Amino acid sequence: MSRTVQAGAVLAASVTLAACTGSPGGSGKAASGEEAAAPAAATTTAESGPPALTPAAYRKALDAAGRPARSTLAAIAKARTFKSLHQRIGRAESALESAQERLGGLRPPADVAAEHADYVAALRGLNGRLGALDEDVSSRVLCSGAAVLAGLGRSGEFKDLKSAAGDLAKAGDYPVVQIRPPARRTRRLGNGTILLSAIRGGRGTLTVKNGGTQDGVVTLVRGGRKAVSFYVRKRSTAKVSNIKDGTYRVYFTTGADYDRGARAFTRNCGFSKFDDAVKFQTVYSGYSVRWSDWTLTLDAVFGGNATTSDVDPDAFPA
Repeated sequence: MSRTVQAGAVLAASVTLAACTGSPGGSGKAASGEEAAAPAAATTTAESGPPALTPAAYRKALDAAGRPARSTLAAIAKARTFKSLHQRIGRAESALESAQERLGGLRPPADVAAEHADYVAALRGLNGRLGALDEDVSSRVLCSGAAVLAGLGRSGEFKDLKSAAGDLAKAGDYPVVQIRPPARRTRRLGNGTILLSAIRGGRGTLTVKNGGTQDGVVTLVRGGRKAVSFYVRKRSTAKVSNIKDGTYRVYFTTGADYDRGARAFTRNCGFSKFDDAVKFQTVYSGYSVRWSDWTLTLDAVFGGNATTSDVDPDAFPA
């Protein structure tokens, strides 16, 4: 809250008194025959700036400024792609910036001046933290809207906003920006859990070894269609059978906290594919049958002959 200190301007009159020559009991006039000058009276300037809002007007201003911030923050959780997540964070940042500018320019009721100042400062701090979390999305430290809000809820800036908003709300039941961020979670599925089984019915098998430090999900795609997807825990091996003949592209994602509903990891995520396709083929010869069994390793191993490439997360077959 800005404060305007009004200083009264004082005009000091400089008076020179002439020697008085009147006789005792005389008129007391100066020698010049004029009345002695009287000191000028002190004056003060009128108070400037907008008048303090009434509680009703202040409530209306708080609600108008805070409503877009509340709605855009809540919308972050609904992002389904990295592009939309960046966009939603950007809209929330703009709404918070607009709120702090609008509220910073008004004069609240005198009894909540301190609470108002703390609240505006907390909105500014929360906006800065949101910008830092957006950078974490770019670096794939955070990979979902829920993870961004959970990170926001664990920040000191959120604690400051919660405290300042609580003080202001208690002072006069004023509407403030309140969010309920989700808790930070670390969900894992059982090793070998089948997440999708769309193209099956063959003799082929695929064994995946995950010697890395993060869980992973492997997805086989045939002709642009997802065929099978399964979960492989870190430092574990999973095997999928009954793979139908055909040529498949193999994609895999790794990370922490697997959200089964969103079919994605929410933190520390990576998205890759094997550069070479794998072909499953069944060959009948006389009384014998031969089929393809593939083994892939998600982490780099000595002597490995399969290369991988990064994949745009929004193009990943979730």
